Amino acid sequence: MSQPERLKKQLNDFAAHIRDPENNPSPDKIEDRRMGIYRDLFFNNVQGFLANTFPVLKSLYEEESWLELVRNFYSLHRCQSPYFLEISREFIDYLQSEHQMREVDPPFMFELAHYEWIELALSISEQEPDYSQIDADGSLIEGHPVISPLAWLLTYAWPVQQIKPEYLPEQPAQQPVCLVVYRDEDDEVQFTEVNLVTAKLLQQLELNQDASGADVLREIAAELGHDDPEPVLASGLQILEDLKQKGIILGTSISD
Repeated sequence: MSQPERLKKQLNDFAAHIRDPENNPSPDKIEDRRMGIYRDLFFNNVQGFLANTFPVLKSLYEEESWLELVRNFYSLHRCQSPYFLEISREFIDYLQSEHQMREVDPPFMFELAHYEWIELALSISEQEPDYSQIDADGSLIEGHPVISPLAWLLTYAWPVQQIKPEYLPEQPAQQPVCLVVYRDEDDEVQFTEVNLVTAKLLQQLELNQDASGADVLREIAAELGHDDPEPVLASGLQILEDLKQKGIILGTSISD
């Protein structure tokens, strides 16, 4: 075996042992005390980052069960990104596609983790509104309301925003839980719950960039079976203005 091949093997053995020491022996000629320093350093860094990103999820477990969950992720999942801030997204991917549910895992585990991850994802998002194409004072009824790229509509089956050790629902909510997470003008991440009509309004505005606020509200009124759309237009305008006050809607699009 050539020197480069030996070095490659040693590095692979080192990484395998750090990732899963129970099933991969320590590399030859390296003192176990020294390897223990690396084992603890790597694992504790990952565990600490996940604990900070998913504090509610962690609070639902006894320490041993939480560490087992982190250890399984750490040893089994193959991360696709080398960046430290991507660890939490990799953990979401692991829960969604690889994790084998245990008796101690709550049924809302993935949705709760996703809800907690969103705060970090939005806080580091590099998306920015193009204010040159937005009229901040435009009519939200006559023009097309522009949704901030830093406002994300989320829909869950479980009331994730209410979950805590004192409240552990056993069944999903009776209707979808719709939340908007957004980054305000102070770069603080905020969450607000919206009803199904407001969620539908935001979805339709995203899908149809040419529709005015009135166009979308009339469509919603027809879907709801209202013969007279005017009450829906009036209440819809209040909703749009409230969303604009929060910074979820930025104004109306400027026509070329």
